[in-house]
Formats: sequence, C-alpha cells, structure tokens
Amino acid sequence: MRYLAKISYDGSKYYGFQKLNNHKTVQEELEKALTKINKSIVLVKGAGRTDRGVHAFNQGVSFDLNINIPVDNLKEAINSCIDKYIYVNDVYEVEDDFHARFDCLEKTYQYVINMGEYDPIDNDYIYNYCYNLNIGKMKRAAKYLIGPHSYKAFTSGERENYNSVINKITFKKKKDILLITFTGKSFYRYMIRNMVGALILVGENKKDPEIIKEMLDKSRKTTNYITAPSSGLYLVDVKY
Repeated sequence: MRYLAKISYDGSKYYGFQKLNNHKTVQEELEKALTKINKSIVLVKGAGRTDRGVHAFNQGVSFDLNINIPVDNLKEAINSCIDKYIYVNDVYEVEDDFHARFDCLEKTYQYVINMGEYDPIDNDYIYNYCYNLNIGKMKRAAKYLIGPHSYKAFTSGERENYNSVINKITFKKKKDILLITFTGKSFYRYMIRNMVGALILVGENKKDPEIIKEMLDKSRKTTNYITAPSSGLYLVDVKY
C-alpha cells in the first residue's frame, strides 16, 4: 500500500531533507519511524530536497508499507515515534504509481526577512537582515521572474535543464518582517535563496530592477548577489 504524507519540520535541527552519511536528516528520521511501524525497511521519497536549515509547513512524502493501516491510525503511529522536530499533518492513501516529487503540480515557498532590530531568539527562523529595503523596487524586479524562464543565473550547481515556470511572487510586510512568497512548478538548488539575494540587491538601491531581466536573458550571473541564508526559507505547501 502506498501513502502520501504531508509533514512539517524545524529545518534548523537537520542537515536538510535528503539522507546523508553521518548527519541527521528529515528523510532518515522518517524512514526510521516508518521501518519501526512496518517491521521492515521503508524508503521515503520527498517532493523537495530542502537544504540544511530550511523549514517546512507542508512537505509531501510518499512511501510503501507492507501492512494495511487506516490513515488516521498511521498518522498517530508515526507521530508517536518520530523525532520531536518533525510532525505528520495528514496521511492519504494513493495509487501504487504515485510519486511525491514527480506528481507534484505546484510548490509554494516563503522567505522571511527581518528588517528591524536583530532578533537572537528567531535567528534560526528568519533572515536577520536588520535594514530597511525598497520594497517597491523589489516588486518591480520580481515581475521579471514570473513566467517561463531559464533560471540558470539563479541556480547553483550544474543541471541538464534550468527551465521552470514561476506563477506568482507576492510581498507582504508585517511591521518589520517582510514575507516574499514564490509559487511555481519547480525550484532548483539555492534558486529561491539566490533570487531573494538578487532582489535584496535591488532593494538596497544598488541595482535597478532591470538587472533581473538581464540575468534571465543572458542566463548567467551578471552581477554579484548574496545567497540568502537558509534560516529564512519555508516550504509552505505542495499541490498534487
């Protein structure tokens, strides 16, 4: 029987989602809990391989069990034995050919920037930027990122294909906190953190919004920007 689970986790406690040797990861903790329940080895597939320090509100994972267990009971069983910084929100029965990554239709990520006074309590959960930004210019720059593009200029590492589609980017300010939300089909390694870094450069009034268009058109990093810290990034939801 194949299942889909929606999970949340505190990314500051793990070396990312994907299983690694000698490092604690979300995938490893899930597989340990599910193997205990199943009484035989269980492998987990994730919708997104979030990096070290990146958090999730509703990550999607799929897995097979040899036992047939009602989804409510399975949710309770996993949460009773999994690491305390991971929580299963929901569990669903799915078709045998379902895959959490390849059947994903859309992902939503949110990046959180603190433009106010440094906050040591939330340092693992925000980007303590601590300066004002020109949000109007950032919004104008972000419009160039929407639609189908090659995002090579904002992707770290080598890939065969850098193409994707971003459907929407929104900005919301709550007191000193700036929330930037990205919704699209696929996001590659460091892609959102690099886009946020480039948008911050515009928000600092160091570059014009058109620099984003230039990098998209030339498919390369034509100006230096920071890769925004992982602490401010959240995988908000995965749609199937």
